[in-house]
Amino acid sequence: MRPQGVRRHGPGDGKPLSEAAGLGWQGKHTNLVSREHGSWLFLGAIYTTLELAPDTPGRDRCGSCDACQRACPTDAFPAPYTLDARRCISYLTIEHKGPIPDEFREGIGNRIYGCDDCLAVCPWNKFAQAAARNIAFAPRAELTAPELADLLALDDAGFREVFAGSPIKRIGRDRMVRNCLIAAGNSGDTTLRSAVAALVDDPDPVVSEAADWALNKLGG
Repeated sequence: MRPQGVRRHGPGDGKPLSEAAGLGWQGKHTNLVSREHGSWLFLGAIYTTLELAPDTPGRDRCGSCDACQRACPTDAFPAPYTLDARRCISYLTIEHKGPIPDEFREGIGNRIYGCDDCLAVCPWNKFAQAAARNIAFAPRAELTAPELADLLALDDAGFREVFAGSPIKRIGRDRMVRNCLIAAGNSGDTTLRSAVAALVDDPDPVVSEAADWALNKLGG
């Protein structure tokens, strides 16, 4: 599909391009929503010099719904259609490299890579047509419900082996273990104390600080 009347955006800015191409609209959570597929979409683009007839742009169908705004655990939406990425769990657990600010740690809960709560509650998912399952998108069995204790014990080599071929690999061992320590501290599971305590003296200061925080949360 070809977008019509698109303003200039950054390279590969797929959401406004997709809206202009009629694939859906940018919802109040700032992600694309489709009448056919709901919020669960992979966006891609093909750039070509061919002359193609423009498609009709997508039309906003969010109406008065604010489910995505209310669902955010860290209040990352200061207004509809506006996201404060500094408060977003997906940003904090994937892109943010330093210590996670204390004010967001409890809101992160047990999320160790991303969030998607705002997408999951979108009512348009109820009308989404079931798409054929692509085996390439299916999670490996060992990554479906990993144990926190096992993830906390990973060194760099172990992390690379476990997450080889997964997009998770790009955040590195230290960021993943930091995330797991936040989840461990929120879990209330005192059986994790020893695994957390082992990381208090980790060479990475961000991991070490998160371990100290988690151990205090677990009463260690």
